[in-house]
Amino acid sequence: MKAALSIMIFDENRIRASIIEEGLREAGHDQVVVLHDIVGLARQIEIISPDVIVIDIETPNRDMLEHLFQLTRSVRKPIAMFVDRSDTSSIEAAVEAGVSAYVVDGLKKERVKPILDMAVSRFKAFSRLQQELADAKSALEERKIIERAKGILMKSRKLTEDEAYALLRQTAMNEKKKLADIAQSVVMAAAILGS
Repeated sequence: MKAALSIMIFDENRIRASIIEEGLREAGHDQVVVLHDIVGLARQIEIISPDVIVIDIETPNRDMLEHLFQLTRSVRKPIAMFVDRSDTSSIEAAVEAGVSAYVVDGLKKERVKPILDMAVSRFKAFSRLQQELADAKSALEERKIIERAKGILMKSRKLTEDEAYALLRQTAMNEKKKLADIAQSVVMAAAILGS
């Protein structure tokens, strides 16, 4: 059985917030907290630490959207945002800020649960992609360091590329360290010694 999601709703309009809350509770979500004041919202998110954030803005103005987008950039949570009207720049800003679902003119209690599920799924998919990108960048950096270390060993010890790699690999196994860490040490030593 999946653990129940804790959900935080931000909406300055209490009636609209109750529609969202009712839709979530009818869908089986019991851990729902509703906040109505944007002042101190970041601190409340930190204290509550919800699994998902739902933001509803009846009539968004530029300042409020920018404030919320700044907030969402710093929060690593799925965020569903409901607005009554929008423009292309607001949508682009929402996506850039990490909003997982941006729904224009769609506040109906029966739609809240599927939109929330979609926001969580999109957030997880995006997080996986970010992790894969970070892993790929890290692997590329490690590969560059290893190539530099091989070059240093080839030049200083008159080794072939295969021999330099074998030496790095054997040293890593002997030291019980990652190959990239040994390569980094070779590069740093060469820099210090001026090789």
